[in-house]
Amino acid sequence: MYDWTHRKSHIAIFIQVLAVVIIARFVYIQLIDPSYKIKAELNAMVKQVQYPSRGLIMDRHGKVLVENQTVYDINVIPKKVEAFDTTELAYLLGMTKEDVVRNLQEISRRAKGAAAYQPQRFVKLISAETYGLFQEKWFKFPGFYPQARTTRAYPARSAGNLLGYIGEVSRKDMETDPYYGQGFYIGKTGIEKAYEKQLRGVKGVNIYVRDVLNRVVEAYEHGKYDTLSIPGENIYTTIDFDLQDYGEKLMAGKTGSIVAIEPATGEILSLVSSPTFDPNLFMNIYGSSGLRDLRKNPLNPLFNRAIMAQYPPGSIFKTVNALIGLQDGVITPQSRFTCNHGYAYGGKIMKCHSHAPNLDLPNAISNSCNAYFCNVYRLILEQRKFNSVEEGYEHWRLMVNSFGIGTKLHSDFVNELKGILPTSAYFNKYFGKGRWNAFSNLSMAIGQGELGVTPLHMANLAAIIANRGFYYIPHVAKKIVGDTIPQRFLKPIHTQVDAKHFDPVVYGMWMAVNGESGGTARMAKVPGVEVCGKTGTAQNPHGKDHSVFVAFAPKDNPKIAIAVYVENGGFGATWAAPIASLMIEKYITKKVTRGDLEKRMMESKVLYYVKPNQQ
Repeated sequence: MYDWTHRKSHIAIFIQVLAVVIIARFVYIQLIDPSYKIKAELNAMVKQVQYPSRGLIMDRHGKVLVENQTVYDINVIPKKVEAFDTTELAYLLGMTKEDVVRNLQEISRRAKGAAAYQPQRFVKLISAETYGLFQEKWFKFPGFYPQARTTRAYPARSAGNLLGYIGEVSRKDMETDPYYGQGFYIGKTGIEKAYEKQLRGVKGVNIYVRDVLNRVVEAYEHGKYDTLSIPGENIYTTIDFDLQDYGEKLMAGKTGSIVAIEPATGEILSLVSSPTFDPNLFMNIYGSSGLRDLRKNPLNPLFNRAIMAQYPPGSIFKTVNALIGLQDGVITPQSRFTCNHGYAYGGKIMKCHSHAPNLDLPNAISNSCNAYFCNVYRLILEQRKFNSVEEGYEHWRLMVNSFGIGTKLHSDFVNELKGILPTSAYFNKYFGKGRWNAFSNLSMAIGQGELGVTPLHMANLAAIIANRGFYYIPHVAKKIVGDTIPQRFLKPIHTQVDAKHFDPVVYGMWMAVNGESGGTARMAKVPGVEVCGKTGTAQNPHGKDHSVFVAFAPKDNPKIAIAVYVENGGFGATWAAPIASLMIEKYITKKVTRGDLEKRMMESKVLYYVKPNQQ
């Protein structure tokens, strides 16, 4: 006979064990493993990041250069998506049906596990008009929802390399700074990048409860856990936008740059890189295609020539050698050297253009005599106090370095390059230690050879001479609302040349523009303004030489220092000097009287680029 009592005890034990397992699992789910709780919460709630509006960017007079506009992203929560009409959604969002399918497939591939319950961006930066169309039919697309955000608008539609642009954060950005998450935007170049932390503001978060139709019905816990976004700081720049705009018009059809600085403060008045671009190109759904088009442009508009292009300075560098020679006492303002159409050395000759055969220092600067400065360079390196030319060269190099050449100026542009100023070790490696002398790199006497400077360095050199021996670090931040500009911009930096030695160089630059005879920069003369300038013609192995000019004005109590570099423009007096003089006249007198010159500079084109097989 079957023992039912024994069987009942087994069943009771089984039920008890099963109950313990169920209770233990329940406890584990509720108290230990948070994943189910998270999934339940995410199923009922949606967290929306509140993107702060970025700070405005103004010029020195308060003119708004960068502002904000409202746009919308369409986000999707993969696990909440139900069957929908892809053709209709594509129409509402201005997409193709293929784009809709492709975007969803990419999101599904990327958003696994808990991420499938998190909002993923489906399409970005749609206009208010497109958002209006979508909102009317929103209920037909469970799992999709719009999110408002502000993005940038650039009213002037220019100054791309100066202002910069914003773009979506990269994985590296998110790894470097936990502030950022998917869908955030960050300054990529220019002022937008330099002052990203001040401009970006502080993000906020809103938590909402959704109903079964995926509609947001109310704030979670009446907004108890919400945080407000805080707008970014507004920035007043040092830029005079009227001057900036004028410079871009003068450089239209040309490749090169203009940098203008206020000598007394180091404030950058204008920073033109040509060709430029409209930063609004990146602020819509087609932004990535606009970026691709710019990158394919052989003239490379995205390359900021003002701070990143490294050129030979050409004859403007003669002013530096003159000042070092005066400081070292190897020449005086009255020192004269003979020039017979050039400087002969080692069976070679460095040619010079026609001028009087025997010049003092101011006239040598005015006439840009090559032979004069070859003599000066040699005298500096071969001073008796040095045990070798190598030691003399290192002394010369340190003196040049005090002018900010061969080093980063530490402006507020993060991509600024330091230029090229080789050490003696470079020549030891090239020629052999003890096997080179001043003739080996004589081209550096006239700003050629191994030297390289950016237009920012050139403008800073003009500011140093205008100040008679010191400079403030060039910068574009004049005032940050709620913050202070970096203190390094407020301290003067002195060269290793005494102030008393600058007067003969200043006079030579004045004669170059205003002298009755000779003078290589007479095209830079401005009615009623004493302009001091120096032309340069930088050799270019890939084509026509570059046109270079630096200047400051007025001669006493200068208000502006400027450098102009026109690639493949030939002589400095052809393009760079006239452009600089028009900029000076525009800034100081607020009007331009030389209409014919202005028209010629604006309408002429000097475009050239090097094909890959020409490098």
